[in-house]
Amino acid sequence: MQRGDRDKVARRRVFYIPGYDPFHPRRYRELYRSEAKAQSEISGYEVVLGPKRPGHAHGWQVTGRMEDGETQAEIEVLVWSDIVRSSMAEGIAATYGQLLKTAWIYVASGVIFRVMQLRKGPTIAALYPVVVLLLQLLIAAAAGWGAALLLGRGLAAAGLPGGFGWIGAALLVWAILWRFRALDGRIYAYYLMHDYAFTAQEGGAYPAVLEARLAQFTDRVVAALQEDWDEVLVVGHSSGAHLAVSVLADLIRSGRVPASGPALGFLSLGHVVPMAAFLPCARRLRADLAFLSARDELAWVDVTAPGDGCSFALCDPVSVTGVAPPNKRWPLVISAAFTQTLSPERWQALKRRYFRLHFQYLCAFDRPGDYDYFRITAGPKTLAARFRDRKPSQSRIERVANRYRDIE
Repeated sequence: MQRGDRDKVARRRVFYIPGYDPFHPRRYRELYRSEAKAQSEISGYEVVLGPKRPGHAHGWQVTGRMEDGETQAEIEVLVWSDIVRSSMAEGIAATYGQLLKTAWIYVASGVIFRVMQLRKGPTIAALYPVVVLLLQLLIAAAAGWGAALLLGRGLAAAGLPGGFGWIGAALLVWAILWRFRALDGRIYAYYLMHDYAFTAQEGGAYPAVLEARLAQFTDRVVAALQEDWDEVLVVGHSSGAHLAVSVLADLIRSGRVPASGPALGFLSLGHVVPMAAFLPCARRLRADLAFLSARDELAWVDVTAPGDGCSFALCDPVSVTGVAPPNKRWPLVISAAFTQTLSPERWQALKRRYFRLHFQYLCAFDRPGDYDYFRITAGPKTLAARFRDRKPSQSRIERVANRYRDIE
């Protein structure tokens, strides 16, 4: 597959790996549609979406007209939402059991104290579900205790057994906890608890069901590398970023990147790598980080922003994990700089919507800088060419914070 200019893209294949998200992939298609329209109006280019290619279950096609070029892109969501939904199927009592187990893993291993040295935001996000769930339990228990006393007095005055009062109190406690869980679409305590519990359940090692899915993802990317594309771009968001690291490490390590094939790019967005890689049994992930950081077969750009309190902003995921090899060349760590790329009015509207800000990397900026998700995925330049002359952020964090540095 020979091309006259390896920097230019007429046809691109994009694989998007979401984070811990139970929703259907169509959510990402609609987000791309609405935000591409908004960014097009701001930036003066054109992005047109089309239906997915026959035989591809989760994706869409894009035509981008910008920068004096036209690019056809095919975007596919690599789905693991079914695994997420299964892990979130725990009941109320089981979730409190997860809380105890997960808190013990992060505290006993010292990981929570290590990540606190890097960024306070994601540490607060990790502690949030613990505090909120315990507060909910305290409120329910207090209400149950009060109800038991009142019911006990009433039953005693009526000459009935006081034990019925405790039964009623227990039912009230359960009803209050059930109501709190029903409201979790606004509170996110159960959701985040399941997220951290899933990451920590094997001490940082990928569970077997996820390893099997990563192997499928790797095969999808390998198949695209055998086709007539100018660029194959893998995008990993949030916890999807470290899954993408393992997918790309696997395919390169296995020798399945053709020398004359498409350019290979990796865009990691809003990563939370330390929450996984710092765990004692995350040897596979640490090995993948070390391996990928020194490879010539791809270009890796990591984008975060200090305004995103859910990510480890400007933390070099390889360096802070303590596995950077002497010949490390990736990732290029840059900032999306929300306070500069969003107008003051837009920033004021979003700055306390923490979960929405965590998805801002996939959205329109009303004062765009050199990071533009739609230029990267639908524009006429490869990821490597677009950021070739970009210097890494001067505010990046590279100091080693991890205690566990052994790899497979």
